[in-house]
Amino acid sequence: MNSPDSIAIIKRFLDALDAVISMKRIRGIQTFTREHGINRWNFNRMRKDNSWGKFQVEWLGYIVKDFDVSSTWLLTGRGKMFTKEQKEQLPAKKLQGQKVVQEHS
Repeated sequence: MNSPDSIAIIKRFLDALDAVISMKRIRGIQTFTREHGINRWNFNRMRKDNSWGKFQVEWLGYIVKDFDVSSTWLLTGRGKMFTKEQKEQLPAKKLQGQKVVQEHS
């Protein structure tokens, strides 16, 4: 069972993941779980019930590194969801069977 603070962090994580999916920076949940070796069944169950204790801390790192989500925002809810303005970010390049690669100038 997760604490109220943990549940708030999980909800922000899911909000950020939904945001990057809606921006088409990643195809969807299945892509995220496959690229990071996450059991999709456990992930989907956790998504439906945030109090279910299967959330893994390293998932926060994946979304911070891959999509420039603010770690401060994830942990505290303060500040902006992303560390960079979205219009400045280049689209992620999706390669079949490989991790999402962020292109930088």
